[in-house]
Amino acid sequence: MPELYDSVAYLYDGTSEGLFSAIFAAYAAHEDPSEVVRERDYQPRLMERAAFIKTDEAHAERVLAGIRRTLGAYTRRSVLHASLSGNPHAGTAVYRFVRHAMVHPVKRSLDDIAHPAVKPLHDILRTLSQECEHIRQFARFEHLKDEKSEVWFAKVNPKDAVVPLVMDHFVDRFSIQPFILYDEVAQMAGVWDGRSVRFVDAEGLSLLLPGITADEALMQEAWRTFYRTMSVDARYHPELRRHFMPMRFWSNLTEMKPSLGGLAHTR
Repeated sequence: MPELYDSVAYLYDGTSEGLFSAIFAAYAAHEDPSEVVRERDYQPRLMERAAFIKTDEAHAERVLAGIRRTLGAYTRRSVLHASLSGNPHAGTAVYRFVRHAMVHPVKRSLDDIAHPAVKPLHDILRTLSQECEHIRQFARFEHLKDEKSEVWFAKVNPKDAVVPLVMDHFVDRFSIQPFILYDEVAQMAGVWDGRSVRFVDAEGLSLLLPGITADEALMQEAWRTFYRTMSVDARYHPELRRHFMPMRFWSNLTEMKPSLGGLAHTR
């Protein structure tokens, strides 16, 4: 009987554990899937079978342990970071790299960026690094408080799920002050309680938080006034500003929100 399919695609749930579970499954089944992709990103192809791989944390940890043992901690950290990318091809890039690097084990496998199994992962890591820097620059925390709770809160909308990668940066700066960094795209929040970091599913989080304090409202207005005052009309360059401050971040920037008097600085 002729084979019905020419290839197989492995689908996973979109988590890092799901991706590495799929890589484990490929080795266990002695298969070489044509792609490893999040279920929501999958585009069916003719003559391709789709197999959903159930997430198994033990399997994922075995893959990561094997990568560390064979390729080193730096490579393990790099592929784990890449699994957070919003790029729909990230899963395939991680799988192809791991498959190549485990056959040709070199501690600095990622340095061989000319290799077709390395370059896609290298490009994804570069994009992730840029997105992390954007969040460090453009996260705007505000002071929220009511009778029951008090916290500093920032809402961000990154292309990649980079909140876990930037939490240490903000922990160093907030020290013992509790804060929440909320990714409204991934519906996930990093929470620092002054002692430890945890990550939580956070759908609808904004609706559960207290309002901003009077001092915070005053400081936000002062910042907007300063921002407008420092603007030099003769040097206005909208294209350059959009390059360094992408418009997708503007909705969460204090200086771009309407003032208390109802006037927005839109230029």
